[in-house]
Amino acid sequence: MSEKTFDYWHFFAQDAARTGSALYARLAEGVGGDEELRGLAALAKPGQPHANLLFAAVHFLLLRGADHPLRAFYPDLNGGRPAEGDPFPAFRDFVLAHRAQLEPLIAARVTNTNEVGRSALLHPGFRALAQEAGAPLNLIEIGPSAGLNLMWDRYGVNYKRDGKVAASIAPDAPLVIECELRGEKIPPTGPTPRVGKRLGLELNPVDLSNQDDRDWLRALMWPDQISRLERLDKAVALFREHKPEIRQGDALVLLSDALREMPESETVCIYHTIAVYQFSRAMKQTLHDILTVAGLRRAVWRLSFEAESFEGRCPITLIRYHDGTRHERELGHAHPHGTWLEWTA
Repeated sequence: MSEKTFDYWHFFAQDAARTGSALYARLAEGVGGDEELRGLAALAKPGQPHANLLFAAVHFLLLRGADHPLRAFYPDLNGGRPAEGDPFPAFRDFVLAHRAQLEPLIAARVTNTNEVGRSALLHPGFRALAQEAGAPLNLIEIGPSAGLNLMWDRYGVNYKRDGKVAASIAPDAPLVIECELRGEKIPPTGPTPRVGKRLGLELNPVDLSNQDDRDWLRALMWPDQISRLERLDKAVALFREHKPEIRQGDALVLLSDALREMPESETVCIYHTIAVYQFSRAMKQTLHDILTVAGLRRAVWRLSFEAESFEGRCPITLIRYHDGTRHERELGHAHPHGTWLEWTA
């Protein structure tokens, strides 16, 4: 996401407001009008979203105990109390006072957020796949971060419309995700497809046994969205019971070998959720080429949920590569965090 072609900070502020984060909406609005803070955020690596890195770095220091009046504006740190007044002056003061600590965090870290809410979109996506290709599903996730969405089938979902449950999946699961339905259709909620193998390919894996990594993963969550933080905590607990395999390295280097390991007589699917948007155009083409070549031997499926615009809605797409052809169909749209889903398939 480049600030050269549109007002990035204005977009982020609007999206945060739409998503229910009044705190980050106001902070983004303030940073957008502050050249010094925008310059600090611009230390982020190419392709990394400036707002997420700046806000996460600040949140990280607060989580690690930094004492400052800004804490009073962060509900996850003030006991869940709504703060009164404008948080931006305190935010700016904190950033300038802790600049020496923030600069290396922004420059070195990446936004490998593990948003478990996206599993509410994976459930119907994999059901649609199983209806077409059959189960068991052998799954390879590109950019899984800590791997929490590799365990999508361990979570339940309540799909709500007008505040009432319209459909549900495993409502007695240890973690149940709440997802608002838009449009008239209800996503498929039949039996969960059986999963054979599951594997993650991650350049910067999050080690949940490491306190520093756990704090950074939590710092990436928005501090006034307590439900997302609670989901994360429950998912981390489940991860410790059902730890999936994650291989560290460049997914484009590891993918061909990973595909060859999958049983040829069973369905194989590569999937990614708000990860490939960080790929360059050349990297996206390489991914397409790898799957096209793999599809010469067998049908290879791809479930994609990616940010393709700045409208706060992302398409859910199911793609089939086989015999040199590529067939794509859109299943729906959703918010990047899985807050809402509009199923159209």
